[in-house]
Amino acid sequence: MESAERVQTPQARAQRVTAAMVASRAGVSTATVSLVANGKTQGRVSEDNISRVRQAIAELGYVVDGIGSSLAKGVSSIVILVAPDISNPFFAKVIAGVREALGSDYQLLLSVTDAGEFPQADDVRKLLALRPAGLLVDAPNALFLEELSITGPLVLLDAPGLEAYAPSVNLDVAHGARELAAHLAESGHTRVAYMDSVTGTATFDVRRAAFLDEARARGVSVADHHTVSTTIDVGAAAAAFAAAWPAWERAGVTAVVCGTDTHAYGVLQEARVAGVRIPEQLAVAGFDDLPYSATSNPSLTSVHLPATPLGLKAGEQLRGLMEGRELEQPQVTLESSLVVRGSTG
Repeated sequence: MESAERVQTPQARAQRVTAAMVASRAGVSTATVSLVANGKTQGRVSEDNISRVRQAIAELGYVVDGIGSSLAKGVSSIVILVAPDISNPFFAKVIAGVREALGSDYQLLLSVTDAGEFPQADDVRKLLALRPAGLLVDAPNALFLEELSITGPLVLLDAPGLEAYAPSVNLDVAHGARELAAHLAESGHTRVAYMDSVTGTATFDVRRAAFLDEARARGVSVADHHTVSTTIDVGAAAAAFAAAWPAWERAGVTAVVCGTDTHAYGVLQEARVAGVRIPEQLAVAGFDDLPYSATSNPSLTSVHLPATPLGLKAGEQLRGLMEGRELEQPQVTLESSLVVRGSTG
């Protein structure tokens, strides 16, 4: 027979504290408890009752029912962040910035997909049943925004060319891409390969187009057959480089530019396995300037993109919309810059 210590009756379990219990302790109505708990006391609840309710809440450990409260208000405290390919470490810093901006008043819910795929509008619309207070969409494309078609508070992140859809916080990735092309040209490279992301979002289109345009203007050749695309994954990038390098080497390619630092890590990894000397035989560069890029072997030349400020500013913009404030600057652009390190000499 099981010992008494192991038997736990429903009565022995912790009882959920309700508003009615707080009201009984404080000697007020449940409506008064609701007003105090939701910060709506001005002109409606006396200071004495406020004090008694707060004391009862503290003594009993009462927690407001967020779902019930959101149903009553018609909106929740949830903010949804839609992001493609969260496997990219860049997003961790974006999320940290968003969380800092939202503070404890809002809960952040992520809507993500498998690597290399962008979230579907139908899937995101299902989440709207949660009545979110606002929506953040990172690196979208126009088709997704048109299919989503929402009317609530919305802010876009890293969405160049899509500013007409909603307030946006963008990165000037084109500036850094042009700086990178100039750096490679000045270093004597004339044949360059490009490793891209398969995600197909606007930000990757912009960084690739800006780099290619500046490279051509400076006499640097990037042939179509010297361009490959993979998911944002070290292993996938390493495999793609292993397959492409023999042909690139025969064609005289002396540098490879990667759409993200994560791609570049894969190239560096496979280059070591293949005995390719970096930067003497092949220069390697990326975008994002992730923390590991400064300490990799060799350290990675990268276009610095301010991930945390991107999330922070987008969160601030969305918070303003959710709280009914008019944005002083609906469209914000953050600068990018080239950080030259050992991987390009």
